[in-house]
Amino acid sequence: MEDTNKPLEERNEEFIAYELAILKDRGQWTKYCRIVANAMSAIPWVGQVLASSASIHGESEQGRVNELHEEWLKIHQQKVNQLMLTLDEMAYRLESVHANHKSRIQSDAYLALIRRAFKSWDAAETQEKRDYVVNLISNAAASPLCPDDQIRLFNDWLDKYHEIHFKVIRAIYQSKGITRLAIWQSVSEEMPREDSAEADLFKLLIRDLSAGGVIRQTRETTYEGDFVKQSSKGKVRKPASPLLESAFEETKPYQLTELGAQFVHYTMNQVVKKLSSV
Repeated sequence: MEDTNKPLEERNEEFIAYELAILKDRGQWTKYCRIVANAMSAIPWVGQVLASSASIHGESEQGRVNELHEEWLKIHQQKVNQLMLTLDEMAYRLESVHANHKSRIQSDAYLALIRRAFKSWDAAETQEKRDYVVNLISNAAASPLCPDDQIRLFNDWLDKYHEIHFKVIRAIYQSKGITRLAIWQSVSEEMPREDSAEADLFKLLIRDLSAGGVIRQTRETTYEGDFVKQSSKGKVRKPASPLLESAFEETKPYQLTELGAQFVHYTMNQVVKKLSSV
């Protein structure tokens, strides 16, 4: 039972130390201790918490624990709770990995992906992005669809893009062939002016994702997958407009690239569909 007579900062520190210490004894993590160690090694403040834990009692006795330290402990208690929940979620996901890929989880290549992913997890400013990181690294263990270099690229995209980029990606994923106008209407009820900051931001989002290879305008392909050139033959030429193309243009459809579709599959879906041969 918790000793409520102890100073709050000491109780916070003991909670953190206890949670980290018992992690290796949790039943579901017995066979994943290397993953836990690699995940925690990528998060700088974990080491600071453990080091502080070793000296907290002496500092408390000497009256050297100040309000700043107490506040630091409160923040890291919340972070530890998030880390515990994340590692438990990963344990649950890894339990469902097909037996053919169990060795993958213990490989140096996968552990390197773990370290890279948890750097991103720690730097993420929203729960949404942290969830995407967990999805990516869990699916990287469960499916052989993507090579590790591609997983690292997807991790880079998670670092590079913001939640507002992901809203555009989701809109296109949910409605293949959607126009820029419809994309905007899926995220906002207001129609801004063409010279507004909102219009500038929207053009930037489309440009970022197009240049990054995540989305593109819909193109016709042959049966073999070759892209067909657009022909101007038979098209009726309209009088030239004195206005530039609208940021919210509504005739040109957009779609995810194949790489973009795999990114969505790995980061925005909890379970990657297993190959029939798996």
